[in-house]
Amino acid sequence: MHGYSHQHDHHHHLGQAEVLDLDAVVHRARLDDIVELVAAALHRPPRTIVDIGSGTGTGTVALARRFVDAELIAVDNDPRMLERVRNAAAEAGAATRIRTMEADLDDRWPDVGDVDLIWAALSLHHIADPDRLFRSARSALTSGGLLAAVEMDGLPRFLPDDIGLGRPGLESRCHALASGNGWNEHPNWTEYLHRAGFEVLEERRVDIDLDPAPDGTVEYATLMLERMRTGIGDRLDPDDRATLDRLLDPGDPAALRHRRDLSVRGSRTVWTARPTPSPTMEGSER
Repeated sequence: MHGYSHQHDHHHHLGQAEVLDLDAVVHRARLDDIVELVAAALHRPPRTIVDIGSGTGTGTVALARRFVDAELIAVDNDPRMLERVRNAAAEAGAATRIRTMEADLDDRWPDVGDVDLIWAALSLHHIADPDRLFRSARSALTSGGLLAAVEMDGLPRFLPDDIGLGRPGLESRCHALASGNGWNEHPNWTEYLHRAGFEVLEERRVDIDLDPAPDGTVEYATLMLERMRTGIGDRLDPDDRATLDRLLDPGDPAALRHRRDLSVRGSRTVWTARPTPSPTMEGSER
């Protein structure tokens, strides 16, 4: 999975790229499941696929694995992310089928030509004018083409409610504060899609409950909780802050790296939509 990058700070880029890559490692099986949902909604195998807000390219590569005859275009506004896409494509043996395009989707729709499948995973909530983007996407799709959008329903959970230190419910309290800061906030895209001239074929919640925790979970959980510590740590009460610091201290016996009770829990919503038949769509922007 991936995200559209608005900020260009070097440290932000590194942290975001690591989160996206670890998210892909941990959720690879679920990502492949979501791609299968999309494949089932297609009228025909796609020839051209555009990944909107490709991030580090995990979705692009997953799509390339599934649709072996398709050409793919990864679009992002961060050239460093696109370099990671190219590296991931080469590692996957798909470099000849995946090309990258630097574009600011808040400015205008990229010049990608006609498209059979538009994929937007964990990226739409960064777009300033999603109505305009959806209209543009509709205009770019071929007859019978498909748009697939994926959003995280909430931040992933890794810990049991009672972790054996501090007050139970630490992760829930952290998530409540993070939500108050607008982290990962997004609307239900169904109404937006309808307004743009799409028929929503399905809005499906995909539950995630990975126990035992897959490879990469410790690193993923550590990075996510470090970002919480930075973002909301000053708003936690002193006891919660101290507990979080212990979880993140690699020298502490209670640290995440030493725990055997980690899992990965959460859910994602997948929208599949097809343009409704109509002569033209007024106001489309390309």
